[in-house]
Amino acid sequence: MATKAAKEQLFAEVSASCTRTITRIAFTHESDPMLRRELVQDIQLALWIALDGYRGAASLKTFATSVAQKRCMSHVARRAREPRQVALPVDLPCAAPPPDEVALRNEQKRRLDASIQLLPVPQREAIVLCFEGFSYGEMAAILGISANAVMLRCQRAKNRLRAIMERRPLI
Repeated sequence: MATKAAKEQLFAEVSASCTRTITRIAFTHESDPMLRRELVQDIQLALWIALDGYRGAASLKTFATSVAQKRCMSHVARRAREPRQVALPVDLPCAAPPPDEVALRNEQKRRLDASIQLLPVPQREAIVLCFEGFSYGEMAAILGISANAVMLRCQRAKNRLRAIMERRPLI
């Protein structure tokens, strides 16, 4: 290719004589009209770039068709790697709880945490270990007291927490 003007003339020639062929080739590889238009534009861009290497060994139509075919094949390969998108039904159930329920739970947790802070330290220690899932025997070993003393502390802590939580909302 000698000059930019010669390249522009060749591109104008290709556009005038091969646009229908390029569009048909794109149609055989892409069924979505929007994606097909993009593919035709990609082919035209590829032709513009490839014209630098055009030496006239084959007809311009053969050259353009070859470029279009190769671009379509790379388009199909790229689309095959993309994840498929499926429209979800409007009534699709969600595994996560609704936001208002999450907010309510968070508020209850915050209130419970604040209420625990109001307990005497021995009851607070016992109830926290209870909430963590330790057995009375394990809590007794951790706290260095008897299992009966742990049960008594937990029972008193639960009763006091219930009274605090029912009495007033904490801020």
